[in-house]
Amino acid sequence: MSGHSKWHSIKHKKGAADAARGKLFAVLIRQIEVSARSGGGDPESNATLRTMVQKARDNSVPVDTIQRAIRRGTGEEAGVTYEQVSYEGYAASGVAVIVQALTDNRNRTSAEIKNIFSRNGGSFAEPGAVSWQFERKGVVQIDRASDEDELTLAAADAGAEDVQDLGDAWQVTTPPTELHAVRTAIEEAGITVKSSDLTMIPTTSVALDQEDKARSVLRLMDALEEHDDVEAVYANFDIPDAVLEAVSA
Repeated sequence: MSGHSKWHSIKHKKGAADAARGKLFAVLIRQIEVSARSGGGDPESNATLRTMVQKARDNSVPVDTIQRAIRRGTGEEAGVTYEQVSYEGYAASGVAVIVQALTDNRNRTSAEIKNIFSRNGGSFAEPGAVSWQFERKGVVQIDRASDEDELTLAAADAGAEDVQDLGDAWQVTTPPTELHAVRTAIEEAGITVKSSDLTMIPTTSVALDQEDKARSVLRLMDALEEHDDVEAVYANFDIPDAVLEAVSA
């Protein structure tokens, strides 16, 4: 389990995820609009839209809100036009960072994200500078109470690559193209899925074994994730459990 994932898990337990629920809804709606605009409004023929709709349902976004977002994306209803943009950079200690955003003003968002990096000990980088250190994957999370053998069998038969114990949940990793098939197979096996999404998983990691280094990196992560246009932040840091607990206390 990556340091970034551990940090998110701790934040969720502390209630930070609930505090950000309003922003999460806004991001999910924008993701649906962008997906519908780029690939059409039918989730059956638009795999990205299907993933975004499922993600919204997992987070209790109302069905009518989802449908309106699709119609705005296809132009059936008026709305603001968003585009997806990515930024790359470094946090302190050489930690690689990828930021994905949805914006209606690319120049404004670019300037603001660059400013967040500089104000929090990081630096902006050119496209491609750090993305080679990550792989695009699908992830499915399942309640920890589920039977490991049954889950592993169902996931493997559908094309999953790995099943990991996250402590409070199982995480199944898949090729991005197999995310929907793996989730469907797990559910058909009678196993309840908590969530599924596409993500970027680091292929290498930077160890942050000192509290001051960890705090510096996490300060940047939090500042980026709090920006209204940001939909996701990926980083390749790894923080030992003892240090992470101390920092989050």
